[in-house]
Amino acid sequence: MYAARFHCVQKYHEPGLAPVVDESGAYHITADGIAAYAARFLQAWGFYGGRAAVQDQRGWFHILADGQELTRDRFDWCGNFQEGRCTVRSRSGQYFHITHVGSPAYTERYLYAGDFRDGSAVVRCAERGLCTHINPDGHHTHGQWHLDLDVFHKGYARARDRSGWFHVDATGRPITLRRYAEVEPFYNGQARVLTHDGEYQVVDERGHVCASVGRDSYDRFHQVSAALVGHWRTDAIAAAVSLGVFEHLPARGAELAGAIAAPADSLSRLLGALWELRLVDRREGGLWEATLSGQLLDRRSAPNLADAATEYGGPLRDCWSSLRKAIMSARWRPPDVFASAASDPARVAAIQRMMAAYAQHDYSDIAHVLPFKEARTIVDVAGGTGVLARMLADRFPAVDVVVLERPEVCEFAGTGSIHPRVRFVSGDVYEPWPVRADGFVMSRVLHDWNDDDARRILRQARAATSPGSSGVILEMLLDDATPFGRVCDLHLMVVTGGRERTLDQIGSLLREAGFRLVRVEPTASLVSAVLVEAV
Repeated sequence: MYAARFHCVQKYHEPGLAPVVDESGAYHITADGIAAYAARFLQAWGFYGGRAAVQDQRGWFHILADGQELTRDRFDWCGNFQEGRCTVRSRSGQYFHITHVGSPAYTERYLYAGDFRDGSAVVRCAERGLCTHINPDGHHTHGQWHLDLDVFHKGYARARDRSGWFHVDATGRPITLRRYAEVEPFYNGQARVLTHDGEYQVVDERGHVCASVGRDSYDRFHQVSAALVGHWRTDAIAAAVSLGVFEHLPARGAELAGAIAAPADSLSRLLGALWELRLVDRREGGLWEATLSGQLLDRRSAPNLADAATEYGGPLRDCWSSLRKAIMSARWRPPDVFASAASDPARVAAIQRMMAAYAQHDYSDIAHVLPFKEARTIVDVAGGTGVLARMLADRFPAVDVVVLERPEVCEFAGTGSIHPRVRFVSGDVYEPWPVRADGFVMSRVLHDWNDDDARRILRQARAATSPGSSGVILEMLLDDATPFGRVCDLHLMVVTGGRERTLDQIGSLLREAGFRLVRVEPTASLVSAVLVEAV
């Protein structure tokens, strides 16, 4: 084709140019091997839509076929133009799309943005941590949000929720109730999927199985066996946490044995189990160190799951011994776990630290969906040590937040740092509130109670608010189409007597207490935000 030789060549793209690299740098050549322009770059990529991504010392940008810069702007990274739009990443790490002239296509910025195909692109919202589709002008095409999402192909897109993968139509809604471990795009009306128990199937657009096409290396026998010994994991982790293993890492086995006064052989076997659980790793020279997951069990980390480990491996584990009795008797109710803990200050502290850790992790992306811009006083019902309350106070500068809690929790919360616009008030959620409010939030409150008790709590909320007041219920919503959350529901039955609920079940409780359901906002955590209004 030509006599010239280069360190690296890539394929030709319209308008007949190919990226190459030689001693002078990266650039594009014509079909006869001659440089298309005089400029040189650190990297050069193929032309798409008459524009090519390149990188120089100042950053990434696009050039035209004659080597001229599309704009003077520089980015941290550039993609390729597709359908008149191109993904770029700013110096601050934000993704968005630019137009064919290099200007931003819209004002929003995202955690990630993909290429356009068939008029839409996938974006991941930083605040929500979820994905949706946008059109070339940046408008949401359907307003549905998913944990993961693909572009549309032949009218359908792959999407994922907590129960697995599925296909959505142009409205962003699932086309069937089934969830899978994997799904492929549709091809002439059919797609290959992998079920959660390891069978490859071909399904049509209605979810009907058209063919069985093999199995994954899935072992049902050992999967069930592993479920039977799940308590081994809980007990091993709880023992390691109670012994302070993670706080002494990294360390060699003998050093750690000396630090916690344990026999070296027994400790090495515990470390081996933690290694299998991928909570620690063994390095050269016998050095043990915590993995990223193991660091969550170190009390020095924030947030951490150390108190959760000792609770689930101790008092809460003991509650499960009553499971058979709870199942067999419609009148059975567990002992009041909250009253039981109230008499033990050490356990009050452990439970509140545990709940604060979950709140720190799960609620960080929630404040932006809460309807409290016009509020003046918000009650955080059973709000623990006030983690969410502080987030609310930071998000809404004109709002005062009252945390309504049990006396022993208020006392414990007073030992920590308190936001200037957050105050703690002792009270019983069953009784009239000692404060009126124009908004409230209940984060994982209702699921601790049976329906009668949940109604009583909601009625007190209604009595403390005026018509038009906003409220937010943060709960993990069950879906009749998926099994997600069902084991936690069983846990609540045996520990608190409460339950996880579907949206319809929560809606019924709300109507009976004098509220109407406004909408549901999904979040990147396990909970959904159910927005309500007093009527």
